[in-house]
Amino acid sequence: MGIIVGICGGSGAGKTTLVGELIRSLGPDRASSVAFDAYYRDLSHMTMPERMQVNYDHPDSLDHELFVEHLHDLRDGRAVEIPVYDFATHTRTGEVTVVEPKAIVILDGILLLNFSEISRLLDLAVFIDIPETVRLKRRAQRDVRERGRDADDVHRQFWETVAPMHDSFVQPSAEHADRVVTLEERLEDVAGELTHEISALRRRPG
Repeated sequence: MGIIVGICGGSGAGKTTLVGELIRSLGPDRASSVAFDAYYRDLSHMTMPERMQVNYDHPDSLDHELFVEHLHDLRDGRAVEIPVYDFATHTRTGEVTVVEPKAIVILDGILLLNFSEISRLLDLAVFIDIPETVRLKRRAQRDVRERGRDADDVHRQFWETVAPMHDSFVQPSAEHADRVVTLEERLEDVAGELTHEISALRRRPG
């Protein structure tokens, strides 16, 4: 049975970067990663104008039931088929990414620690606590470059839904973290520290 590590924090906090550093530090032969972002609910049954009105930063927008099912599978040594999500159309493409079970599974997502069903499965929970101004700048750059978003729309969404949902759901979940990372810390150093902790872990029962 594998060890499950969760990397949580606001949008633009550096979760993906830390996951990458951890994979390199632990070794790709020992660790695999799963992004909670892949589990947004498919909205192909809605019109595009309707999809644009959905609050994608609210917990209800995520298919946490499927995510938890996949975590159980990975922990118990079974491969999973992760849906490929199109952020430009807010739909699942119908394609999947196969993730094989490994000794360590690293998760990342803004709302990981908001769901008790997920928190209970984590052997180590990390929260990256980064100032709002830094997160907004990073999110805008990422969404324009990688997700085909318009910069003005990214800023509008941030202030209308991202920031309020962060205050309501994301930031409060930091209390469930075993380790809080701050802006002053180098993620490469944090990854080295966490590697030692993870290597010493024994999976929690249940």
